[in-house]
Amino acid sequence: MSDRPRVYLVDDHAMVRAGVRAELGDSVTVVGEAADVDSAVAGIRAAVPDVVLLDVHLPGGDGRAVLEALRAELPEVRWLALSVSDAAEDVIAVIRAGARGYVTKTISGPDLVAAVQRVAEGDVVFSPRLAGFVLDAFAASSPSAPEPEDPATDPGLDLLSAREREVMQLLARGYTYREIGGRLFISVKTVESHASNVLRKLQLSNRNELTRWAATNRLL
Repeated sequence: MSDRPRVYLVDDHAMVRAGVRAELGDSVTVVGEAADVDSAVAGIRAAVPDVVLLDVHLPGGDGRAVLEALRAELPEVRWLALSVSDAAEDVIAVIRAGARGYVTKTISGPDLVAAVQRVAEGDVVFSPRLAGFVLDAFAASSPSAPEPEDPATDPGLDLLSAREREVMQLLARGYTYREIGGRLFISVKTVESHASNVLRKLQLSNRNELTRWAATNRLL
């Protein structure tokens, strides 16, 4: 993958696609767009982008139908749902189908760029509070997973300062650095420093691992 992810846009509203293009700017290379399921499948198959920005509801089916048609054929393509819907059933359906994340159309331009880049790099991304839907759904579908006896059994938690715990919980819930800074009244650089410390102390590599760790320890 080049420095600029190659992105394919799927949304049934031309104005939305134009707005997303404008927000993404020169941070990505838009290699195509489609407004319905059939044209999306054909276009993505031809373009083989790094990331598909996929609306959940489309003429001729839904975003999940596009993903299911191509996921096995194009395993290198990563999928990020971008939708006006924040309904739990929509979030869970598209994630179960293989999307790497789900953000709503209230997301800011800079945060959308960051989300696309993170998904292109293999991370997972959720708008704030949507991560809880997914974690709850997958926990419910894994009855063999043992329940922790106590709400914070990992000794790594004791290594975190009170502020680092606050940052950890917000990171695990899908908040961006900017959003965390706004909620905690600290700078983005301070959030980045705390996030780095949290991952180091917990011996985790990325947000995906942090979210799973927090869920396991009932910290979400």
